[in-house]
Amino acid sequence: MTMFKHEARQWKFDVLREVASMAFEDTLTEEKAAELPRRLIPGTKADFRCCVYKEREILRQRTRLAMGKMADDQAEYKPRQIVQVIDAACDGCTIRKIQITDNCRKCMAKACMASCNFGAITMGPDRAHIDYAKCRECGACARNCPYNAIVVTERPCSQKCPVDAIRWNEDGIAQIDESKCINCGSCQSACPFGAIEDMSWIVPVIQLLKLNTPTRAIVAPAIQGQFDEATLPQIKKSIELLGFKEVLEVAIGADAVADGEHEELLEHMEAGKPLTTSCCPAFVNLLKMHFPEQYQNNMSTMVSPMIALARKLKKEYPNEGVVFIGPCLAKKQEAMEKFTAVDYVLTFEELAAMLIARHINPSEMEADETDYPSLFGRNFAQGGGVSKAVQEVAKEKNQGVQATVCYADGCAECKKQLMLMKAGKFNFNILEGMSCVGGCVAGPAMIEAPSITRGRMMKENMKLPAKTIEESLRTFDFSDVDLHREKD
Repeated sequence: MTMFKHEARQWKFDVLREVASMAFEDTLTEEKAAELPRRLIPGTKADFRCCVYKEREILRQRTRLAMGKMADDQAEYKPRQIVQVIDAACDGCTIRKIQITDNCRKCMAKACMASCNFGAITMGPDRAHIDYAKCRECGACARNCPYNAIVVTERPCSQKCPVDAIRWNEDGIAQIDESKCINCGSCQSACPFGAIEDMSWIVPVIQLLKLNTPTRAIVAPAIQGQFDEATLPQIKKSIELLGFKEVLEVAIGADAVADGEHEELLEHMEAGKPLTTSCCPAFVNLLKMHFPEQYQNNMSTMVSPMIALARKLKKEYPNEGVVFIGPCLAKKQEAMEKFTAVDYVLTFEELAAMLIARHINPSEMEADETDYPSLFGRNFAQGGGVSKAVQEVAKEKNQGVQATVCYADGCAECKKQLMLMKAGKFNFNILEGMSCVGGCVAGPAMIEAPSITRGRMMKENMKLPAKTIEESLRTFDFSDVDLHREKD
């Protein structure tokens, strides 16, 4: 079944589907996993790489990731490093960042040679040449060439990484600096070869379900519109059929977090310092790892909506499991923090693989809307939705608080605003940071395009009677749930 135009994503999905199918059928063994690459690529003709053996090696590493292992079987097991490089797939990019093209006229000005401070450029019989042993990739030659004959080609993964965590070894294979990586997935989305992927927890989740352990699924608001025209109740019903005891919306937790962050906002405004939101784990990682002072002084102490709802469920059902399903890779890391109440995290890609493995079609389900959260909670999935919910709480409580809001759309903008905050030049009361441009609806593990998702969400939600955040919290009581995290 073809789900993605991006052929690397389709191969990833095919592996996930096969692994899920074997896990459900109790046939997933090391031997069966080893047979999977040959089963998916049975012939001798390579479609994308130099040979079929390389393609199978890439699938072998994809299978390891799908089974919750490191892509490299020689690597130390590091489960917190969710985003990993499949080295067999990382060989198609241009290794040389600076290149001289045929546009070089071998001009008399020799601006390229004059601007190079490392003696890396010489003039050959037909054009200039670069000695890459001396080149420092500063780009001065490219900036000064009057013919634009020197091009600078950034690797997509490195270009999109907001924290400069991508480098490459002597063989030109990308490597991730774990001391910098915030697991945002920008590099994964950018790589045109699918050489950067995330470690999956699909196997332990299926094992949990097959053991008949009472387990509840909590779904991110962005799940609306992910499965063709299936409504949210239909999607929830489909997930239940996988073996979950109940499926709840994380937007319930979003309402509780908005209420809590409103109270913190008042405290921060009184103290004269801005507040940063805490729902996006990659944004929190950015603060914690690269802006520690702002993490300590400005970040909300509220847990994310995922953790808020999970804590409520663990309090009510202490011996039962909680699995989050969303579009985010960093949520897998968040689920391993000491303050977590989530047992496992699945992405929408992994959920789709499980549904297809069990021949479940959400569009064919019969399901009705039951109790639901406010639309402000559901709109946490879209950029600006968090701060709008916080402002809605102020409106509902008639406090007349006029907080100024800055929405940072994507990691690059988040960094810019945090640098202004660090310099004391941030002139807003609240900074809503989202690592993905457009919000969670543009997460790296989404199935549908954000524009389609937003349209389907709006269409479905318009049919529901309006509900305030206060009304939602009367239905879903969080009064005895601790919604704070300890900063470390």
